[in-house]
Amino acid sequence: MLAAERRKRIIDLVHQDKRVLVADLSRMFEVTEETIRRDLEKLEKDGILSRTYGGAMLNRHTNEDLPFVTRNAINTDIKRNIALKALGLIKDGDTLMVDPSSTAFEFLKLLGNKNNLTIITNSVNILHEFANSGMNIISSGGSLRYRSLSLVGPIAHDTIQRYNVDTAVISCKGIDLDQGITDSNEPECELKKYMLRQAEKVVLLADHTKFGKIAFTKLVELARVDCLITDRKPSDAWLKALKEQHIEVLY
Repeated sequence: MLAAERRKRIIDLVHQDKRVLVADLSRMFEVTEETIRRDLEKLEKDGILSRTYGGAMLNRHTNEDLPFVTRNAINTDIKRNIALKALGLIKDGDTLMVDPSSTAFEFLKLLGNKNNLTIITNSVNILHEFANSGMNIISSGGSLRYRSLSLVGPIAHDTIQRYNVDTAVISCKGIDLDQGITDSNEPECELKKYMLRQAEKVVLLADHTKFGKIAFTKLVELARVDCLITDRKPSDAWLKALKEQHIEVLY
């Protein structure tokens, strides 16, 4: 197993269990404890975890706004599962606004069989990865946030307001019945608000860990969402509340 692949698995484990031990990881990956310590040191420098005596734990202080490269490596199977469920909502010729989330990125990777799509995005990663995809890609322009590979600020706001689209496809960091939809970064959150204003329909991609969670800044009330796509069946209380707000739920 390559070092990068091993570190990706460690990231998944620390997000799943909140804490990992050097000895356990050494046995699991059949490498020396010193090799695991070097892996943990690199992941600590990346802001993903904090090393502890004999292991490491999830870095709670940076978990809400991880770099895109890190987010893109976490729970890829769950993101792909959510993305697959969203495909039926998109038709040939649709116009979309897509945020820079790693789940939305997985969604776009599956749209190859759709024709004449127009994608408006502030994601640098999408601009790069889909340059030769056959989709009509429009950049928002704006100031670069290197950490999330996104474009934000007044220029991006002005661009987004020029277009009216069929669907906005977004993700978030938290969904709460009282606080609504919240996110971790204010500049990106502000741009998403512009996207929502310009879209006829809003599709929210959010895995089960986002439910009942409140992040740093408010994005929008839950009722603005037309369709919520997740990876597990929400609780009966959630399903009831979402139905009352006329939100379609796919899981």
